[in-house]
Amino acid sequence: MKSVPVLPEGIYSASVTAFDSRGNVDADATARVMERNLSEGAAGLFVGGSSGECFLLDPQERIRCFEAGARFCGRTTLIAHAGAISVKQAVDFARAALDMGYDAIAATAPFYYGFTPEDVCRYYYEISDAIGMPVLIYNFPGNTGKLFDPSNPHYQKLFLSGAILGVKHTNKDLYELERIRHINPELQVFNGFDETMVAGFAFGVKSSIGSTFNFMLPHFLKIRSAYLAGETGRALELQEKANNIMQALCSVGLIPSIKYILAEQGYPVGDPRSPFRPLNHEERQFVDGVLEENLENDPE
Repeated sequence: MKSVPVLPEGIYSASVTAFDSRGNVDADATARVMERNLSEGAAGLFVGGSSGECFLLDPQERIRCFEAGARFCGRTTLIAHAGAISVKQAVDFARAALDMGYDAIAATAPFYYGFTPEDVCRYYYEISDAIGMPVLIYNFPGNTGKLFDPSNPHYQKLFLSGAILGVKHTNKDLYELERIRHINPELQVFNGFDETMVAGFAFGVKSSIGSTFNFMLPHFLKIRSAYLAGETGRALELQEKANNIMQALCSVGLIPSIKYILAEQGYPVGDPRSPFRPLNHEERQFVDGVLEENLENDPE
């Protein structure tokens, strides 16, 4: 019998990875941002994912990120992203995180090679069997190139198998999200795109994992509170402002922008790892202006 973690509903910060002046992982600076998000009301932390520049890190650095998050074991819910191309490496990451006390394991689909749906499903079955618990699918087809087509019988079987805890749906195709939930309503589903949080609520998704939550968690908590209170007009107004910010950040570089903003807010996390580049002066001014017009980070 596999253990099945129940992840609390709410907003989870997809934690960044801080680097020091030499470009090495700075666990203390990483943990300071995590501490900030927890103090602001985050339901948990998603550690070692795309926002943490996971695939730009070597294996030891990915473990160091898990160690930074492990400081908060017992205080909050911790999800470790263990995704890799090979099952062996994903299992190694997952076991390391679980040994530190993490509550759940997420994994992107294996990418680069032309893996078939059957291959992708095997990846999740083997990870789940190896760690003795179901896995949260990190569904990010825009980056992995792998679609979890709900009409595919291999994926239908996977969603019903017990090997899958749920889905972090980082895909703007919300029909796909609804169809996955239709296949197995027991799956624990997270909205994975910050800019579709209200739309996810409309499909019954109560939880979100997002990158901009690192610096604007109070804004998104206001969106969630307004929607759950039936104040849909206010929720949509705040979502529009959040989307203005997201559009601006993506136009100049999402990860570099988040790191710039955190530094401006008093949480220096270093430069993004190359081939990302820091924002230039004009881009910083542009981001500052959009935040000034749209960010509502003051507590209610």
